[in-house]
Parts: sequence; C-alpha cells; structure tokens
Amino acid sequence: MVIEDKTYNQLEKNHPYIHLIMQIVIISFSIAVTSVSADEVNIYSARKGYLLQPLVDAFQNDTGVKVNVISGKAKVLQKRIKQEGQNTRADVLLTVDAGNLFKAKEDGLLKRISSKKLNKLIPSYLRDEDGYWFGLSIRSRVIMYNPDKVKISDLSTYEDLANKKWKNRICIRSSSNIYNQSLLASIISNLGEDNAEQWARDVKSNFSKDPKGNDRTQMTSVVMGECDVTIANTYYLGKWISSEKDNERKYAEKISVFFPNQEGSGAHINISGAAVIKYSKNEANAIRFLEYLASDAAQVLYAQANHEYPIRDNIAVSKIVESWGYPFKKDTLNLGELGKNNRKAVMIFDRVGWK
Repeated sequence: MVIEDKTYNQLEKNHPYIHLIMQIVIISFSIAVTSVSADEVNIYSARKGYLLQPLVDAFQNDTGVKVNVISGKAKVLQKRIKQEGQNTRADVLLTVDAGNLFKAKEDGLLKRISSKKLNKLIPSYLRDEDGYWFGLSIRSRVIMYNPDKVKISDLSTYEDLANKKWKNRICIRSSSNIYNQSLLASIISNLGEDNAEQWARDVKSNFSKDPKGNDRTQMTSVVMGECDVTIANTYYLGKWISSEKDNERKYAEKISVFFPNQEGSGAHINISGAAVIKYSKNEANAIRFLEYLASDAAQVLYAQANHEYPIRDNIAVSKIVESWGYPFKKDTLNLGELGKNNRKAVMIFDRVGWK
C-alpha cells in the first residue's frame, strides 16, 4: 500500500505546534504497537508511487513480506524521520540523488549494514563506502538541445557550455535543485574548486533567462525556442516519448540528447537509492528488500518502467533509452563525492549569483 504524504509541509506552515502534536501521536502509536510484525517492512519513499508499486508487488509475491509505503518529497521524509527519532516506523528510506542519501547519513538517520549480496550486485562507485546507502538505478544528467538550432558537432563537454558561443542560449533550473548541486559537486571533484566556480560563473552569463521551473520546464523552453540547450535528466525525455499526452510526444520529437565528456571523464550520472533507517524495527526485512531491488528481476522493472539505467550492464535498457545511444561512457566518480562537495557547490552558486 502506498500512502502519499503531501500535506505535512502545509500543516507545518499553518500549525506552529505540529512538531509537538506529531511527537505525541508518534509516542502514542509506538505504545499501541509494542510488538512489530516479523513479516512486514515500512518504506519511506521519495519515488512516485506508480513507479514503486510494481516492485513492491513483486517483492510481496516472492517473499510473503508485507510492504507498507509512505510516499513524499525527499526533504520532507528525511525531516520526518529525524523528528520521529527512535519512534519512527520507517525501516527503509528510498530517495533520489546521492546528495540526499549523503545528507541522511550525515544527519545520523541511517544504519550501517553488511550485505555480501549488495556489495556484489552494486558497483562500488554507486554505493556508500561505509555501507550506509546503496544505488539502485542510474540517471544521467545530459545536454538536451534543439536539433534545428544546434549542430551535434557544436557539442562536446559540460565545460564547453561556459564558452561565449552559448551566450543567451542556455536555460537551466535553479541552483537550489539537488540535481544541479550534484552536477557542480562532480565538476569540483574532476576539475577543482576554482575551475568549477569559473565554469558556474561563465555558464550563468550564458543564460537566456533566469532559472525557473523543473527539468521539463527547461526542455519545453528548448522546444519553444526560448533557448537552444539545457541540462536535464534523461528519464524526463523518456516520460515525454511514452506519454499519453499528444503535446508531450510532439515535444519529444523536437529535442535531442547529447552525452557530454565522452572523450574524458564521461557523462555525469546520479542514482535513486536506498538505505536502512537507524531505528528500523524490521532490519532483516529491510535488507532483504534492498537486496531484491538490486536483483536482476527488479533491475529489469526499473529500466523498463521509468527509462532509467540499470546498475549493471548485463540488464537490458528500454528501447527508448537504447535509441539515445547505449552504452555511453559514464563518469565513475564515487557518488559519495557528490555529498562531500555539496556545501562547496551551494556556496559557489551563491557567489556567482546563479539563482
């Protein structure tokens, strides 16, 4: 069962004592359920319910373990786990971006686990070096462009977007977005902090408009001629191509994918991933769920349902993903670096005035 957790932020704004009320509710709940079922696992998920449900159904059918899911925004869920403390029902945090997982680890929300199966199934650069979190699917943050205005020969690297030839031609989302923070964090790791700051300053000077909206907003701007190139996660285009909406399918025909840095470090990648909560009451089932999500069967579902990349090359990607060019060279920087460099990235964005 997937429960959407959309109203917590609004309650927090309207009721200043919501934290106290929630603590009373949590303590009362923990007293009421002094015994925890050995045949369940509770997931706090920042993934959309419709994406997770096929995996949940398959896991329940295979194991007989009941899965309860509360779905919400990444920051809200992490804040909730922090507030609930040892009274939390959460066993697993399922979220997007290594930066979010690193922050959860830094906040002391996660439990270090040892699983030979996870260590075998998940490449080392896609998991925490200390065993606190694990990548379960890959997305690449690539250049998307209008093929009527940009020649593929004009494109090469992320670094090249700082070139003056792109003046008034780039649109991209806000610096407050974790995806952009992680991209800049990777550039800090690969090029150094000074070069990363110069890159951010020069790219900002090439903006066609102030950052506003999500990745699909930027992609729409490319299609509508408001800019020529953007940086976006690949799966958003997959959603357009497979959409039931006519306008989104038409938009998809007017934008193309380019994987940068193929002669160098490789295209920037990030993950959706999961971790076991520090105060998990169902730790064994939590680990079992993570191991299932890393299995071949679950990886096939990930790849086909959301047009993401599997964590292993032996799993076939969707035909839509394959059409963009696969395989491509990935940046295999350990994704823990994205979290370690997050504060530096945020400070750089602030210094250069990237809104």
